[in-house]
Amino acid sequence: MKFLSFLLLFFGLGLVVSPSAETPTGENKGGDRVIGEPYASRSVVLGKNGMVATSHPLASQIAIDILKSGGNAVDAAIAANAALGLMEPTGNGIGGDLFAIVWDPYSGQLYGLNASGRAPRGQSLKELKKRIGEDATEIPNFGSLSVSVPGAVDGWFELHEKFGTKPMSEILEPAITYAREGFPVTQVVAFYMSGYKERYGRLHATGEIEEIENFSNTYLIDGQTPVEGQMFKNPDLANTLELIGRQGRDAFYKGEIADVIDDYMKRIGGPLRKKDFSKHKSEWVEPVSVNYRGYDIYELPLNSQGIAALQMLNILEGFDLAAMGLNSADYLHVQAEAKKLAFADRARFYADPEYYDVNIDYLLSKKYAAQRREMIDMTTAASEVDHGDPKLIEGDTIYLAIADKDGMMVSLIQSNYRGMGSGLVPDGLGFILQDRGALFSLDENHPNVYAPGKRPFHTIIPAFMMKDGVPVMSFGVMGGGMQPQAHAQIVINLLDFGLNLQEAGDVARYHHKGSPEPYILDGRMTGGGILEVESGISAEVVAELRRRGHVVEYAIGPFGGYQAIWRDPETGVYYGASEMRKDGAAIGY
Repeated sequence: MKFLSFLLLFFGLGLVVSPSAETPTGENKGGDRVIGEPYASRSVVLGKNGMVATSHPLASQIAIDILKSGGNAVDAAIAANAALGLMEPTGNGIGGDLFAIVWDPYSGQLYGLNASGRAPRGQSLKELKKRIGEDATEIPNFGSLSVSVPGAVDGWFELHEKFGTKPMSEILEPAITYAREGFPVTQVVAFYMSGYKERYGRLHATGEIEEIENFSNTYLIDGQTPVEGQMFKNPDLANTLELIGRQGRDAFYKGEIADVIDDYMKRIGGPLRKKDFSKHKSEWVEPVSVNYRGYDIYELPLNSQGIAALQMLNILEGFDLAAMGLNSADYLHVQAEAKKLAFADRARFYADPEYYDVNIDYLLSKKYAAQRREMIDMTTAASEVDHGDPKLIEGDTIYLAIADKDGMMVSLIQSNYRGMGSGLVPDGLGFILQDRGALFSLDENHPNVYAPGKRPFHTIIPAFMMKDGVPVMSFGVMGGGMQPQAHAQIVINLLDFGLNLQEAGDVARYHHKGSPEPYILDGRMTGGGILEVESGISAEVVAELRRRGHVVEYAIGPFGGYQAIWRDPETGVYYGASEMRKDGAAIGY
């Protein structure tokens, strides 16, 4: 719960708010649409030659420009990701990790890329515990001990080497130009940035973050975080991206950038070293899937949490959700109970597969789902849930979707983990290092225990959907532990309730928190956790859920950020949707 607790406590998200009125009172000042669901924020965006959906309009425009100039979906995805690292630093950047799923129309294959980094190779578990205290139960959330090797840049070059067409220098040029000349900060990004000056300052005073001068010099304007509409520049990041475009991945992992980070870590007493960068390598992996209502839903395998979404869908397939009704008490109850079951397995079994084997085929089998489904009581919320069969044991993030005229589709997610990350900006580089290493466990008996050179459990997950071997949708929803829950909700909104692509993201969501986490071996859910819902859920439904034993709160904020592209298999027309809870836009042509 580290990430969500941070959001809720720091940004004041999760505030209890009044439910939406059930009858017209004049209090709702929104307009009325002439067609479609009344809660839909806009129509689905259509295009034949290409489609882009990102959480920032300027990044979406950059990607469209790349497509129009002859680049393909991978070229455009890298360009958009580079721009988002500049324009939405609260969610991502080249100091973080990356995962992607790519449909290649030429080979007719679906590819998965795990571009997540590893723990410092020169620091043992014993040495880490000595630094933070033998009695500590968790790795610090911020500062140098939370930093793992950033994998995003290597991920770019792996994608580019296999699929890219334009020179990397040309792909990165739009982000470089905006970094030098500036861009106006958008509303949601300004909101999320607003508290970091105080937050990092407080953590620096306690010693958790070793230094914050570089953060202040990079991200503050006249000593303050930027506000909506204010022009923001990052010339240091422009120089870094320019060097990467000119010299390639080695500039980051073996050259000048690695040298700067090595010197910086030595100066502040951090454990990461240049050798950790020089040995880093992304991994091409085979996406895993389950069939839900005749569609194959794909996620990436461990060390990411995407399997949790597939477990939820397997369990929920045994219920007539359409008959229950969208966001009814029965529907939200069974969703929350399925999530509890999947996340109990997530806490116990999800870890770097190089260090721990789990029988994924069994975990995603319909037989296992049926066993777990029997544990759901439709009248009473579970207060405690155990993980599954021991035979399983054999030994704020950004999301974007892009598709091009030839049918290539990219599902890409990238993150610094907790918002802006560790708080550490290496000298003169213009980006923050991620704090993903805080997700390791300190318990020697846990599969996800910290070890030198090991990848931590990962929350970020891209997704993909196919029908009878034909690509249908690239989609994702950022937001820590919200992601598997939201993936399942989006799929169900489309396939069970027949919503269109935009409506599937706009309709009110739920978020259950309180399940055990993958960095605590014997963590337990307390009192069934808390079921957070948006104001579109009626007061009557909330009352019924509470009668069944759920702790329910109306909340604002922890419901993720959705982007999606749907491809009509007969016409080839793309449908694009973008999250109404973010600043972004879907653009097609």
